[in-house]
Amino acid sequence: MGQYIVRRLLQSVIVILGVTLLSFLTLHLAGDPTYLYVSERASQEEIEATRKLLGFDRPLPVQYLSFLQGLVRGDLGMSIRSRKPAVDLVLERLPATLELTLFAMIISTTIALPIGILAATKRGTGWDGGIMLLAMFGQSMPSFWLGIMLLLSVGLQLRLLPISGHVPVLAPMLRGDISEGLSNLPNALRYLVMPGVTIGLFSLARNARLVRSSMLEVLAQDYVTTARSKGLGERTVILKHAFRNALIPVVTMLGLEFGFLLSGVVVTETVFSWPGVGRLVTNAITQRDIPVVQASVVLFSFLFVSLNLLVDLIYAQLDPRIRLA
Repeated sequence: MGQYIVRRLLQSVIVILGVTLLSFLTLHLAGDPTYLYVSERASQEEIEATRKLLGFDRPLPVQYLSFLQGLVRGDLGMSIRSRKPAVDLVLERLPATLELTLFAMIISTTIALPIGILAATKRGTGWDGGIMLLAMFGQSMPSFWLGIMLLLSVGLQLRLLPISGHVPVLAPMLRGDISEGLSNLPNALRYLVMPGVTIGLFSLARNARLVRSSMLEVLAQDYVTTARSKGLGERTVILKHAFRNALIPVVTMLGLEFGFLLSGVVVTETVFSWPGVGRLVTNAITQRDIPVVQASVVLFSFLFVSLNLLVDLIYAQLDPRIRLA
């Protein structure tokens, strides 16, 4: 098990280095980054002075090493527009994005597991057909269209939920004020429902189909037939014997799901005016604020790789064959 953990850690480090290299090269492949830091009326002498001041006149390998040193110190440059550290801007918005992503994951997982199991155990019946039809409908619906429809119907016409806004929950907890975060939770849910459903519906539909196919494969195994032949109840067979093994591919998918949901919040946060990293990135791309985009990409990549490492370790606990391989 120890060798497996070390191997996965080394792989994660290589992936993060690859992401930082791509992020660094993107800045330079788009052209001379010096022109992002000077006005359109700057003279050639001012451009040259700025290029030397920022270190863009040095060879690319030297600049990349300097970039890595700054990354280790938590320094990914200054925002061109706000003149604040790019990492600080991203970290300020990160709790709101994590709230939305976690809420969407809770929606997709807690609903997908029971309906996927139900579809598998009722294979060929109306329950199975209805659930798979809804799953197909959920996967074919663009998230931005769903968000706009929810805004128009639930928010503007029925006025059941607010169409924009945010009540912080994680931010107070991270500052050490857990009581404030918990007290904000009931009101925060009103603002989370519509964007959370918008992001989570596609994931819910995909996870339900995955749970169903995984359960069908497990239910056809000999040990499940043996458990039934011993006279065990169907509930015991499904939950105690089949469900644990069916979870193995599902757990793997959940790790990837976090990355999918993080990428989905970029559009959804803009639709609902959610003050998260996704909206920050959208504005930074529009304003050509490359350091902020870089900091967001690196931070998202680190979160994604870290969660996938955690999922791989859980996967090894669920399936002893992975630890022995």
